[in-house]
Amino acid sequence: MLPQKQAEEAIVSRSNSTLKDELEQDVDGKGEDEEAAHGFNMKSLLWHGGSAWDAWFSCASNQVAQVLLTLPYSFSQLGMLSGIILQLFYGFMGSWTAYLISVLYVEYRTRKEKENVSFKNHVIQWFEVLDGLLGPYWKAAGLAFNCTFLLFGSVIQLIACASNIYYINDRLDKRTWTYIFGACCATTVFIPSYHNYRIWSFLGLGMTTYTAWYLTIAAVVHGQVDGVTHSGPTKLVLYFTGATNILYTFGGHAITVEIMHAMWKPQKFKYIYLMATVYVFTLTLPSAAAVYWAFGDQLLSHSNAFSLLPNSGWRDAAVILMLIHQIITFGFACTPLYFVWEKVIGMHDTKSIFLRALARLPVVIPIWFLAIIFPFFGPINSTVGALLVSFTVYIIPAMAHMLTYRTPSARQDAAEKPPFFLPSWTAMYAVNAFVVGWVLVVGFGLGGWASVTNFVTQVDTFGLFAKCYQCPKPQPPPAPAPQMRHY
Repeated sequence: MLPQKQAEEAIVSRSNSTLKDELEQDVDGKGEDEEAAHGFNMKSLLWHGGSAWDAWFSCASNQVAQVLLTLPYSFSQLGMLSGIILQLFYGFMGSWTAYLISVLYVEYRTRKEKENVSFKNHVIQWFEVLDGLLGPYWKAAGLAFNCTFLLFGSVIQLIACASNIYYINDRLDKRTWTYIFGACCATTVFIPSYHNYRIWSFLGLGMTTYTAWYLTIAAVVHGQVDGVTHSGPTKLVLYFTGATNILYTFGGHAITVEIMHAMWKPQKFKYIYLMATVYVFTLTLPSAAAVYWAFGDQLLSHSNAFSLLPNSGWRDAAVILMLIHQIITFGFACTPLYFVWEKVIGMHDTKSIFLRALARLPVVIPIWFLAIIFPFFGPINSTVGALLVSFTVYIIPAMAHMLTYRTPSARQDAAEKPPFFLPSWTAMYAVNAFVVGWVLVVGFGLGGWASVTNFVTQVDTFGLFAKCYQCPKPQPPPAPAPQMRHY
């Protein structure tokens, strides 16, 4: 019996090795030869991205956009020390759950390859991975949380566009700017998939880098305002609201599966999100700390860091670059929604970019409408982080990983073994259980209570459909000078 068992194990090993080789081929049937053939083709250079570098740029570019402007606001709620510690803590926790998502994608793809399932002209999504590994109930949960999060993530980008442009041109109110930028963001319907975001990911990260270092340098040059105070944290509501905004900041891996599927070799993704996060730390930590150092408690009533910095050409450049990046990030958040809608209406395998763009337009309309109803820039970040991000990219991936590999046979046949820095399945289960427990209690529980309380306060203060949220009140016109009467 022993030789027979060894033979069976050898067959399984060869089978898994073959499947891994197949998995490392381009999703459209193109391998490294195709990549090399297009090396000097301008269209391929700008349009057909599928390398590990493309994935890194996509992850880093998508991870931090408008939230960069709200992190100083979070520091004013948390205090300097808590702000720094929680950024590091949630950054590495987000990298861990992104790794889990990538492992589950590879596992799902490997199992489907055994069944000779072809994914040509079909983009695998997170809810499909959950369905294939754990069944329809998990599919429903993944679909509901992921789509709702990405919907509001797109709403946030649109609100941020209107908020930022107002600091350059206040002749129009923020609601009117929301109408205008809704039309601008709708142009993302023409980008077929993450395979085609190569140039935009590169430019987007460059724009965010400029903005982050502008905030840092401008705050240091400006210096501390007179009588600056740094009293945070002062209230539990504010503390957990700020903490949940940071949870949201490093929860941008809801699109991990779609980015992996656009890669020529998806297995190379394993540590890409971690490397992207390390780079993002160089942007978020200095900028948030410097702006909070300079303005202190003033940030409690200014959720957008641009609102406190003096007018200058450097600031206007940062605003414009951030606006362009926010339109790109809108496309990042909306593309999985486009895929879901295409699959619902049977247009997902349509090759015509124009027809797919027309089919995608109905997705943009509710996003546009919600941005007009809830124009609350900072508070909506925290609310989305607590109620949606906590489940979508922290709790569900950790629980799904534990359940997928709960049996000895599943662990033995796993397409991806535990990582070198945590080689024990028991240790992986312990880390996953900690993630679930922490995010459920601190992120969803306390963070949800604080964020919803703060959000309701904003609604009570400014009302729905606020025409110009947190805009300075117009000064009354000067009284006319008394006229002299001549007798």
